[in-house]
Amino acid sequence: MIRLIILLFLTLQFTHCTSADSQAAAKDVQGYSLSGQALISAQAGEGSLKSLTLAKNSYDSDPSNADAIIWYGRRLAYTGNYLAAILVYSEGIVLHPLDARMYRHRGHRYISIREFDRAIEDFETAATLIQDQENEIEADGLPNAMNIPLTTTHGNIWYHLGLAYYLKQDWPKALEAFQSGYAIGGNDDNLVSTGHWIYMIHRRMGNPEAAAAVLTDISRNMTIIENMSYHELCLLYREEISMNEMMAANGDDPSNAAVAYGIANYHYYNGDKEKSDQMLRSILQGSSWASFGYIAAEADIANLSR
Repeated sequence: MIRLIILLFLTLQFTHCTSADSQAAAKDVQGYSLSGQALISAQAGEGSLKSLTLAKNSYDSDPSNADAIIWYGRRLAYTGNYLAAILVYSEGIVLHPLDARMYRHRGHRYISIREFDRAIEDFETAATLIQDQENEIEADGLPNAMNIPLTTTHGNIWYHLGLAYYLKQDWPKALEAFQSGYAIGGNDDNLVSTGHWIYMIHRRMGNPEAAAAVLTDISRNMTIIENMSYHELCLLYREEISMNEMMAANGDDPSNAAVAYGIANYHYYNGDKEKSDQMLRSILQGSSWASFGYIAAEADIANLSR
C-alpha cells in the first residue's frame, strides 16, 4: 500500500500527463527536445525486453531492495522508457535517501529527457553523499566486447554532473565536475572520455593552451576497449590523425554522434562556424536522440550565439 501511494505521488509530478486521454495519446513520448519536438523511443529489441523481464521479476520479489530498484530502472531505460525509470529511481530515493546511486541514475535519465536542472540537483546530491565513501566499480548493463566494467560510481557521478553543466553551457562548473572525475584516475577509456570533454570546455572558454595540456597523456597506442570515438577525437585534437581516419561522423549511432559533435566543435574552434552549424544540424537529423553527442548538438543549436 505504501509503495502504491509513493508511486501515485511521484507520477503526479509529471505534469505533462494530466489526464487519461493525454497519457494515452502521449504514452510513447518521453520528453521534448530543446526546440519542442517530441522525443519518442524506438521499439526495444527482444534482448532488452528479456533482460527487463528478469529485472522486474527481481524487483517484484523484493521491491525495497536497493540493487533490485537500480537494475529495474536501468533495464527500463535501456528499452527507452526513461519516464518509467525515473519513477522507479524516485521510489528508490524515498526508500533509500542516502544511496547516491539512486540520484546518479535518475540524474542520467533526467539528462535523457532534457531536464538538466533536475539532473544537476540529483548529481550534486550524489556528490555530497559519496564524500568519505569508498569508490566502487559500476557493473555494466550493456557490457563491452571484453565484458570488463570500466567506470565507477564516483566517476560516473562527476562525469554526468559535468555533462549536465556542459549542456547548460556553464563552462566553469562543467570543468570543475569533469576535473573531479579525472582526478579519480582509472583506465585509458576514462582518460580519453573525460579528457575529451575537458578539452572542449577549455576551447569553449578560450583557453587553447590549457586544452592542449589535457591531451599530454593521449597517444595512439592506448588500450581502448569501448571509447574509440573519444580516443579518435583526442588524436584529432593532437593532430595525430586526419578527418579521413575518423569513424563515420553522423547522428544515427551514439558513437558516431559523438564523433560528429566533436568534429563540429573542431570546425568551430578553427573559425568555420558555418561548417560547424551545418554539422550540428546534421546530427539532429539522426535518430539517437538520447546520446550525449546528439543532446550537446541540440544545446548548441539552441544557443547559436555561442
